[in-house]
Parts: sequence; C-alpha cells; structure tokens
Amino acid sequence: MAVVGPVGAVILSPELQSHRTEGRVIQGTLSEVIVGDGESFEAALRRFNKKIQQAGILAEARRREFYERPAARRKRKEAKRRKR
Repeated sequence: MAVVGPVGAVILSPELQSHRTEGRVIQGTLSEVIVGDGESFEAALRRFNKKIQQAGILAEARRREFYERPAARRKRKEAKRRKR
C-alpha cells in the first residue's frame, strides 16, 4: 500500500519496498524526515539532504542518468581498480 504523505512524500509499505523483477531483487530506498514541532523547513531540508547523501541516492541517480555500455562499464571499473 502506498500512501502520499505531506509535501508529496510517498511512503511505501514493507511489501512494496522490495520486489522481484526478472530474477533480480530491487530494494526500495526510502529516505524520510519527520519535521518536528517548531523545526524550520530549512533545518528539515538540511537533515533530508544529509540522509540522501549518506545513503548514496544522488550518486546512484547521477550514475544511472545515462545508459552506460557494458564495455564502457568494464573500462571504468578497470581504471578504478588500477587507480587503487
């Protein structure tokens, strides 16, 4: 069951957060910040941004923004491995 919370935040029930697609399990990443009484919107937004950053959601979105050919993916991973 999906519920739309305040400011359009979607809250998914546990059975919808993880589902099987073509043999792969896809985990739903849900970052949620509850705004306390007397807390400013800016403070809640800072907490939300910090949570998103720690979860790596933005980095993942940037990485998946464009299709990466498998050969390019292998080349990138090999360069990263050599860099270490």
